[in-house]
Amino acid sequence: MATTTKPGIEIFEDTSTDLDPPYHLVLLDDDDHTYNYVIRMLGAVFGYSKDKSFAIACIVDSEGRAIVMTGSKDEVERKQNQIHSFGADPQMEQSKGSMSAIIEAA
Repeated sequence: MATTTKPGIEIFEDTSTDLDPPYHLVLLDDDDHTYNYVIRMLGAVFGYSKDKSFAIACIVDSEGRAIVMTGSKDEVERKQNQIHSFGADPQMEQSKGSMSAIIEAA
């Protein structure tokens, strides 16, 4: 911050340019997780309702990807780690691990 002083008056100017740009966390489609898994995972990780989670699952299934959140890099990295550590889908034998999510600049 820079300070400009005038007689009896101080003016503070914010000259910082350290704004953290927003990032998208994008959930990627695969054939190893059921809709139930996606709905349960989104509810657990983000607190999303079943309706919102189902809508996101439909987008992932039809478009191959869906933005599940936008935030600071730290926020999306934390949520990405939670998605990646959620584990395999117990309803699918071929499911060997969690879903994948990538981070992109918004």
